[in-house]
Amino acid sequence: MGPASLQEESEPEQKSMGETESYHSLLQAGSQLESTLQQVTVPVSMKEVGGYIEKQVAYLSGGRGEDSSVIITLPECSAFSDIPEEALAKVLTYLTLIPRTRQPGVKFIIILDRRLDTWASIKTALARIAASFPGNLHLVLVLRPTSFFQRTVTDIGFRFSQEDFMLKMPVVMLSSVTDLLRYIDENQLTSEFGGTLDYCHSDWIVLRTAIESFAVTVKDIAQMLQAFGTELAETELPDEGSAIEYLLKCHTEKYRRLKDAIRSVSKEGRQILSSLETSEKGDDHHWDVKLDWETVQRLLAQLRDMESAFDGFFEKHHLKLHQYRQLLRYEQSFQEMELCLKHLLAQEREVSTSGDTLAQTEQALKDLENLESNAEEVMGRAQIIILHGHQLAASHHYAMALIVQRCNELRYHCDTLTAALKAKHTHLTHTHQLLLCLGQAQSWCDDGAYLLANQLVDKFQSKEGAHAALREIEKFLEEAPSMLSSGPDTLTMEYEAVITSQLQAQIEKTFEKHGTVQHMIQNRQACLRKLADKHVRPVQLVAPRPENPPRSKSPLFSPKHGDGLKFTFDLSLPGKRASRKSPNPRKIEVMHDYQESRSFVSYSLEGEDSPDLLKRHVMRELIETERIYVEELLSVLLGYRAEMDNPALAGLLPPILRSKRDILFGNMPEIYNFHSRVFLQDLEGCLETPEGVGACFLERKENFQMYECYCQNKLRSEALWRQFSDCAFFQECQKNLEHKLGLDSYLLKPVQRLTKYQLLLKELLKYSAGCERTSELQGALTAMLDLLKSVNDSMHQIAITGYEGELCELGRVLMQGSFSVWISHKKGPTRMKELARFKPMQRHLFLYERALLFCKRREEHGEGCDKTPSYSFKHCLKMTAVGITENVKGDVKKFEIWYSGREEVYVVQAPTVEVKMAWLNELRRILTNQQKLLRDEVYHHGQMVEHMQLSPPLSESKQQRASVSSEDTESGRSSPDPQSHSPQHRRNRRSWPGAPHSVDICEGLEEWPGGRDTSHLSDTEEEVVAQLSPGRYRALADCLKNGPDSITIKCGDVIQLQHENNRGLWLVKNLSRRQEGLIPVASLLLILGDSSRGHSSRLGDPGNLKARKLSSP
Repeated sequence: MGPASLQEESEPEQKSMGETESYHSLLQAGSQLESTLQQVTVPVSMKEVGGYIEKQVAYLSGGRGEDSSVIITLPECSAFSDIPEEALAKVLTYLTLIPRTRQPGVKFIIILDRRLDTWASIKTALARIAASFPGNLHLVLVLRPTSFFQRTVTDIGFRFSQEDFMLKMPVVMLSSVTDLLRYIDENQLTSEFGGTLDYCHSDWIVLRTAIESFAVTVKDIAQMLQAFGTELAETELPDEGSAIEYLLKCHTEKYRRLKDAIRSVSKEGRQILSSLETSEKGDDHHWDVKLDWETVQRLLAQLRDMESAFDGFFEKHHLKLHQYRQLLRYEQSFQEMELCLKHLLAQEREVSTSGDTLAQTEQALKDLENLESNAEEVMGRAQIIILHGHQLAASHHYAMALIVQRCNELRYHCDTLTAALKAKHTHLTHTHQLLLCLGQAQSWCDDGAYLLANQLVDKFQSKEGAHAALREIEKFLEEAPSMLSSGPDTLTMEYEAVITSQLQAQIEKTFEKHGTVQHMIQNRQACLRKLADKHVRPVQLVAPRPENPPRSKSPLFSPKHGDGLKFTFDLSLPGKRASRKSPNPRKIEVMHDYQESRSFVSYSLEGEDSPDLLKRHVMRELIETERIYVEELLSVLLGYRAEMDNPALAGLLPPILRSKRDILFGNMPEIYNFHSRVFLQDLEGCLETPEGVGACFLERKENFQMYECYCQNKLRSEALWRQFSDCAFFQECQKNLEHKLGLDSYLLKPVQRLTKYQLLLKELLKYSAGCERTSELQGALTAMLDLLKSVNDSMHQIAITGYEGELCELGRVLMQGSFSVWISHKKGPTRMKELARFKPMQRHLFLYERALLFCKRREEHGEGCDKTPSYSFKHCLKMTAVGITENVKGDVKKFEIWYSGREEVYVVQAPTVEVKMAWLNELRRILTNQQKLLRDEVYHHGQMVEHMQLSPPLSESKQQRASVSSEDTESGRSSPDPQSHSPQHRRNRRSWPGAPHSVDICEGLEEWPGGRDTSHLSDTEEEVVAQLSPGRYRALADCLKNGPDSITIKCGDVIQLQHENNRGLWLVKNLSRRQEGLIPVASLLLILGDSSRGHSSRLGDPGNLKARKLSSP
């Protein structure tokens, strides 16, 4: 609703009852005041007759005769005959109107003083009075001339003219003042007539002028008040807030001016009243003074009434303008908030609820959570607007109905948004739960396949081995997700509200996979039970290999050749810092033995306590040492780093050091802020529940990554410290802090503290056996050990030189270590050169998420303990083109890493079998993840492989060359031979091809073979190997032409493989585009995908080997 509609909405309210009544009261007060002014105001003003009044042609002394007749005195005036008739008439009119306005019908007595004049003058004066006097003339008292002659003439003349004058007016000729007293009392006559009435003509003129001026001013103010009131009543309300502000300002200013004028005229009236009261006190019989006082008092009272009416009207009008301005602002806030809420509703509708994958659903939940956070903030502001609206309504706003309507609309929008967000969040949460359940089920199926694939055949040949394998399978079955036992129909009914066709397909696929795995496990159990019931002669394997733990994690620390790291700390008993010097300290020692790839902690306590008490001891130790650690960090930051800005120490600090303090201290401020503000409080909250400390470490796991940055900077920091360790600045700071150790010891505190956490976590874990939250403690310990490993690996990584790219693009460092390496190339000249190398190369390998780097360890730089190694970059293998062979004949510590379809083969010898297995597990995990991603990509394209023709049997030599050899060289050779030998040798190999060469690692992960039950293990099973055979295929990916002999292949084209030449290139004919050319094996494997794994219908025929060969380990 805009301003126009607001104007329409407020129009009925503009003439509200209160404002209308106030306006009518103002008009009524003005009318009464105007009526009073008409009654007391003389039509002829003093200005018109002021000159003659001042000459005392006539005056009102205030005296009264009989019947309260007003006395008008015409004193001796030599120039009376010269006064024009019109002027005399105005003077007499003015003097008679003053009493007549107060007392209508009043009679007048004229005293004509002609004691010093002549009869002619008297006669003329009487004639002019008779002609000009406007009032009711009761009596004319003439004081005749006092001289004998003029008195005689006057008597004679009056005797002859008496009848003429008496017809017009009663005239009494008086001989003296004594005769005058017979008609008028002495106290009604002025002193010139022998009376006692006090009269001052000049004072009378001043007072009269003031009264008339006051009346005129009151009249003007009354008119201005009425005009301003009419203006306010007829003012149209503008549509903009600025115009309202301007109106309020103008009206307020005008109102203040009128109030000032009213105060001024009121003051003037009070002064007149004061003067009149003074005159009245002097003469109690002064009738005119009383009447004037009553007139002024009446005008003042009515002026106050009108002022009060105007104040009430202006206050209501002013309040209306204020409320209208509030309404405008409220409407603007409402419209803005309505737009925000509608925008949020639109954003809510854009959040998809059809998440088909866990990542999509998690992203949708994350987007929804962000939207909910924004909505919470916006709805908080909406509640403020609603509260403001209620406040306006409670203050009796004239547009109360409109404001309440707006509040209800906002509340409706908020409720609608809240309900929509809640419904969508519930929907996405259920979808996420379902996808998590499906993911857990699929992972369990994969784990089952891995379990079956990793159970070693040589271990089953005894009854004990068979029983152990059965127990392992039974334990695995006990860990099956509960949803798998409910069935797909139950799961569909439980999540009926969120089920889509894609989710339904995933459910069916998951339970289909579960059925396949269940069938495989049942067959394996049946086979193992047979083996357990009878003694089976163990099969002697050609190349024995160490036990391979299924799906083992990467080691805690990267295996390192021949050295170890040991830390020792003395920790005090729980309590205050003074207890750190107690006579019975407990000693914690942690040793990382890289050769054995394990960590152990020795923690001894004197005496025996309950586990709960021991846990609290360890927890107090952790909190106390954390407090000390925070204090030490603070002392370094304040006592050293902050002092670099101290002007008093500026002379002791080298200028170059001031600009390098970030190198010297690293990110210690960030570490301090985290521990002092966050982590210490977390630990203190777990004092009574030590088991909960694991959750603290897991929750803050990401924050501890800042230590990796600190450790990577440590080398630069130590180099800078060695350069300036003798600086007077550091010595002065150490002296001020009273530190016994130098700054370098405190810069080592974060590294020491990071190592100490895992020691205390191990102790807590030892005393928390059987507790509910033991898994969290175990997870926290694993996280801290992984962090130590990551820090250790990153410290080695920063010493790599010669790599031209960005190491960060290769992902996270997973492992690193030194190995002996032999290299073999498929190409002839290079191959001969490599065969001539008998001595292995010493290489330091760095395993990243996306690549494997081969480096050469160089001589360590520096002297003594400052020596640091460097690694010269030699070669990089992208993990997308890497494959592995786990066993090499002749040495259990060797394994193969091959690249680009065995174009390059690296035989790697680990220092120990444990190191080898750790690296193989990590490599296998990376390759598995890559192949899963490739399968997902192919699945999303929704394309199926169409094998147009079964491949003819391969020749024996081609079969041998297509498989990957895992045999070692003969005992007389130290350089490995990459060639395959005989079919029986292939039974001792296990290969893990890279992502471009295979989309299956082992049987039963995504596509389960239907022609054979892989759960029946034997020593003659063959390994899965990628192999191409001539025939027709349909392309699953594009391949652009990249050479003169190459051809272009598009997804969906039908191609025919002819034969492979001695360079590893296949002659391919594109039947869809009628082209023919050479394509490398790696490109064909990527183009064909699962099509390259076609096989003959006769699986057991040695002449028709499958493309996916199965071999026992």
